[in-house]
Amino acid sequence: MPTSAREKKSKLILDVAIKLFTTKGFDATKMEDVAKMAGISKGLTYFYFKNKEDLYMAVTKKAYDELKSIFREIFKSKGKNGLQMITDLVTAYIDFTQENRMYNAAILNFMGIMQQYNDEVLKEGIDPLILESEHFQKLLEIHHDCGKIGIQMVTLGMRDGSIRPELQAELTFYTIWAMVIGYERLMGPVGYEGKEIKIHLENWKPGFIKLMQDMLKGTIQATKPQVVQASLF
Repeated sequence: MPTSAREKKSKLILDVAIKLFTTKGFDATKMEDVAKMAGISKGLTYFYFKNKEDLYMAVTKKAYDELKSIFREIFKSKGKNGLQMITDLVTAYIDFTQENRMYNAAILNFMGIMQQYNDEVLKEGIDPLILESEHFQKLLEIHHDCGKIGIQMVTLGMRDGSIRPELQAELTFYTIWAMVIGYERLMGPVGYEGKEIKIHLENWKPGFIKLMQDMLKGTIQATKPQVVQASLF
C-alpha cells in the first residue's frame, strides 16, 4: 500500500523530533525547532501533533513498536527452544537500549508515568497534556504486547524442557525484564567504578546472561561449605 502524503509528513516530523529529543532533550526542544528542521510551518506541525507532549507520546509509541518488532522476530525464529529465545531476547534488548538511547529513555519514562497512572493520588500529578494525547491512549492499549510475547517464550521453554517447569511464566518473564532494565541502568556506575568493585563491562554481560540462564534452567544450587578438620601441627 503506497504511503500517503499525510503519513510521510507525520513520519518526517517524528524523525526530526527524535533527533532533537536525542541531542537537546525534551525540555530544551520546542515545536518551533521541530518545524524549522522539518522544513514546514509551525502551524502544520500542530496540525499533526497537538503539542510537544503529544509528539513525545507519539515517539514513545514508535519506540514500543520498534521493540515489539524485535520480540516478534525472535519469537518467530525457527529451530530454537524457549531458553534460546529468551537468551537472544536479552542480548537484543541490551543492544536496543544502547543503539536507541532516546527510545529507551522514552520507554522508561512511560513506565514511570504508568506507575503514577495506576495510583489515583499520584495520577493527579501527570501532565494533563499527556493524558489528553491520543498516542498516550494508544500506548495504554499496546504497552503490554512485548510482555505477552515474552511470556509466550517462557511458556514455550517450560514445555520443551529448556526452562524449569515449576516456574510461573508471567512472573518469570517480568522478573527477567526487570533484571535487564537494571543491568542497563547500572552499566554507567559499573563502568565508572570498575576498579573499586572488581567487575568489568566486557565480562559482566556474558556473566549476567549465564546467571539468567542458570536461574531459568535451575542449575544454581546452594552448596554447604565442607568442614575440614586438620591439626595445626
